[in-house]
Amino acid sequence: MDQDRLETGAAEKQFIPGIYNYCDRWCERCPQTSRCMNFSLSEKEFSDPETQDIRNEAFWRKLAEILSGTLELLKETGKKWGIDLDTLDSGSDTESLRANEEAMENHVVCRAAKSYSKIVEDWFREKERLFLAASVVGGERVDLNEAFEVIRWYQYFIAAKVMRAIRGKMEEEEEEGLDEFASDADGSAKITLIAIDRSIAAWTVVSNYNYLDKQKVLEIISYLDLLRQAIEETFPKARSFLRPGFGGIDLNG
Repeated sequence: MDQDRLETGAAEKQFIPGIYNYCDRWCERCPQTSRCMNFSLSEKEFSDPETQDIRNEAFWRKLAEILSGTLELLKETGKKWGIDLDTLDSGSDTESLRANEEAMENHVVCRAAKSYSKIVEDWFREKERLFLAASVVGGERVDLNEAFEVIRWYQYFIAAKVMRAIRGKMEEEEEEGLDEFASDADGSAKITLIAIDRSIAAWTVVSNYNYLDKQKVLEIISYLDLLRQAIEETFPKARSFLRPGFGGIDLNG
């Protein structure tokens, strides 16, 4: 993808700027794909079946092409603002970034979110035999499959987004004069909270089936609720953050 195509896409009025920054990446269920430049570009750039397969070399070539075009666009934009990205002294910045990454990794909220990912993986592994046994049951499988799909979608997403939120919070605390702008950290925390809300709703459906170890499911729900409270305390403005394009349709927010 060349720079002109990126600039043209960004300039199209149908697209909502930044809508893809605070979404859950579940394009198949998103009502705003027609307003999202990322979705539009992905549809065009990855239309070939070979480029849709992460195991195919064509996928990685296309991804490298897109990243290269994006980097060139960043460099051009930097020059317009008098910033030469190629000459920036990154020595001290690298040390600072490394320190922030370590602090972020060790943050209690990040560690709890990563632990949740493992809890989910362990639970599904333990219940795999029960899923096979229950496959002969009729209507209940529809609700369960939907709940499982939601849980699996957000299993690692929650940790990834809360880490971005914590990293952003650290960076914002190091800067001055940013109060007038919407907080990227709050935006990342907002979509994390939405993912937790939806995960708790899905686990609640699972809890209706006693043969799936209801007590353990209730413990997972309790764990997620504590994680949700911790994120809300860490980011008290997150719930009120208005995600571009989703202001009127946010779930529980």
